[in-house]
Amino acid sequence: MENSENIYFQEENIDIKKFLMRILGNWHWFAISLFITITVAYLVNRYSEPVYSVTSTIIVRDDEKGKGLSGAEQMIEGMEMFRSRKNIYNEMGILQSYELTNRTLKDLENFEITYINVGRRGIKESKLYNRSPFVVNIDTSFTQRRAYPINVTLLSNEKYLLEIDEEMDIRREMRYGEQFIHEAFNFNIELRDPESFETREKASNKYYFIINDFNSLTNAYKGKLGITVNDKKGSILILTTQGYVAQQEADFLNKLGEIYILSGLEQKNRTAENTIEFIDSQLQDIAHELWIAENNLQEFRTENQVIDISKEGQMIFEKFEAYQSQKNTLDISLKYYDYLLKYIKGKSNFSDIVAPSIMGVNDPILTATLVKLGQLNTDKTNLEFTVTESSPSIELINTQINAAKNELIENINSLIKSTNITLDEININIKLVEEQLKVLPATERELIQIQRLFNLNNQIYNYLLEKRAESGIARAANIPDNRLLDLARPENAAKVSPKNSLNYMVALVLGGMIPIIIILLLDFFNNKIIDKKDIEDLTKVPVLGGIGHNNTENDTPVYSNPKSSIAESFRSLRTNIQYVLPDEDTKVVLVSSTISGEGKTFCATNLAAITAMSGKKTLLVGMDLRKPKIHKDFGMKNDIGVSTFLISRNSFEEIIQPTHVENLSIATSGPVPPNPAELLDSSKMEDFIKQARQDFDFIVLDSPPVAIVTDPILISKHADSNIFVVRQNYTNKNVGQLLDDLHQKLKMKKLGILVNDIKMSRYYGYGYGYGYGYGYGYGYGYGYGQGYYGEDEDKNLPRKVVSKLFGKRKA
Repeated sequence: MENSENIYFQEENIDIKKFLMRILGNWHWFAISLFITITVAYLVNRYSEPVYSVTSTIIVRDDEKGKGLSGAEQMIEGMEMFRSRKNIYNEMGILQSYELTNRTLKDLENFEITYINVGRRGIKESKLYNRSPFVVNIDTSFTQRRAYPINVTLLSNEKYLLEIDEEMDIRREMRYGEQFIHEAFNFNIELRDPESFETREKASNKYYFIINDFNSLTNAYKGKLGITVNDKKGSILILTTQGYVAQQEADFLNKLGEIYILSGLEQKNRTAENTIEFIDSQLQDIAHELWIAENNLQEFRTENQVIDISKEGQMIFEKFEAYQSQKNTLDISLKYYDYLLKYIKGKSNFSDIVAPSIMGVNDPILTATLVKLGQLNTDKTNLEFTVTESSPSIELINTQINAAKNELIENINSLIKSTNITLDEININIKLVEEQLKVLPATERELIQIQRLFNLNNQIYNYLLEKRAESGIARAANIPDNRLLDLARPENAAKVSPKNSLNYMVALVLGGMIPIIIILLLDFFNNKIIDKKDIEDLTKVPVLGGIGHNNTENDTPVYSNPKSSIAESFRSLRTNIQYVLPDEDTKVVLVSSTISGEGKTFCATNLAAITAMSGKKTLLVGMDLRKPKIHKDFGMKNDIGVSTFLISRNSFEEIIQPTHVENLSIATSGPVPPNPAELLDSSKMEDFIKQARQDFDFIVLDSPPVAIVTDPILISKHADSNIFVVRQNYTNKNVGQLLDDLHQKLKMKKLGILVNDIKMSRYYGYGYGYGYGYGYGYGYGYGYGQGYYGEDEDKNLPRKVVSKLFGKRKA
């Protein structure tokens, strides 16, 4: 159990090392990736226009949490009936409404035109708001083309260059203050501060401005306005907006709060103003009648020398006055009912209706119906800020309003009928009193009539004056329900983007992650053999060794550079073969591969050369009769060779040629025959191998690819060991099944795998190119020491570091 756990952790350690080797082997990918991502982050931070966030706070009276009255609601009885029932979420909807935003923007004079400064290279642009060196004065009587850029280049403190794009093809030098008139525009440009202005040599002095479309601007500000409640139980709203100029966003929030508070106050004042307007219309009629009555009374007393009324007449007069006062009250009620009917039929908004109690009408049913109608109207107004007119909720509330209106009209008609009945009774009583007047002298009777009319008009006039004064005081005493708690201040603005530190951090993370992801994806989708573990997963055929990448143009680097790492790899292979073939009579090695291009001939040539360099008499045989190549590597002719021997044209001695490598001879393939398979399976082939065994200590057969032709299988029966070459990142992983078939079904003798063209950035499993072998080998791993190899290995320092950290030294 303990051993299995050790194996598990050992394999996991190998996988980690393999992955780190892949990463460090592709360090240039990381360098390029980090350079690109950090450059992008720098450009974003350098050329992105900063965006700032500005906040303000408004405290709102929430009627669900407090129901106190203020202003006119406290001073005039009944006026609280039409008070807007505030809800914190409704107020949020009002603040974000199109109407309020549009009104706010139109009140801000610097918002109609956007000024932009263009950088010298034309890359970076900056919004200027009220910091632009010039100001555009548009002709408000002219319909300007909106949302269209107009370019301005400041030339001096007297002139500027006006340019409009190719569509209008306008390029004109103009003086400041000169009117530019075009079918699409009518404006002039003036310097904001002519005395201190001067063009800057290092600056571009290029600008452009846009006359904003208020509809688009309203929708933009409406969309970016954020509103939150500071606490679920609180009523403080936090307003937030973002933009390129902190001062501009602060001005917008402050003006929005001002307009919002003002609109609430205007709505409260509207009831008092309507009441005053209604009383004033009544006062005009009463004042005229009072003036006439007063003059008549004065003239009668002067002409008839009558000052006081007798006691009997006084009693009759008091009765008369009492009935007349009741009649006057009922007349005022009838006028109010008439006003209500006209109001209901002529208007759809019931927020500014005159309260019935103000006019002395105290019918509870009428008051309740008006309260209901007013609340429905308020609910509809709040809904209109958040939903469309065709919304089902609006249709439902319209139905409720119509039902309440019908109910109110029915109630008013009923009140009119009952009032008329009472009025008829009072008129009968007045007639009875008038009969009693007839017993009085004519002069006194006439005085009573004149006095009664005067007192009546004077009473009504005083009553209306009192109510008007109350309404005026209430209007003056009105205070807003809401107030601005904190103004938006540009100096407190928070920078939203670009976030320099975060961008660089993201760049570092992405710069590191992108190559890792690419490596993982390449590995995932790659069906080529990459490392030793791939081979071990595919087949049980053992690995004899690994050969590094040949960085030279020489096909026999073991001879041209015997101290190189690749030469040492072949020495390790030679030693491993000695363990595989320990007997003296086992000396023939076949080298083959799956397909062309895997380095089969290269490996066979260098194996033969390194063996010859050890003092053994070695023969390299070109058994690839279909595609001869070995003669080219040694600069020899190919007019005689194995093929001519097999057809008995030449003797064994004639086809054996010495090479520039001591102890190494070569038998080239010879001319390409028409029947290579039959020749290789002939008895002459057996004679060739038998003679070679007698004359040489070691024989290397370079055969054709096994997956293309059957020649290697025919030759393998003459070999004591078979070496199968696979090339890193070239040989397909499907080779595993072929190797198992060759090993198990075809019984190839002592079959082993040689991994060729190992690039350390992609490979792990052979130390530094040669150290695992068949289980024996030199086992040097990494450590031969400084200066052992003929080539400079310091360029592979990253791989050395990982190898030192994870690799195991072998004695």
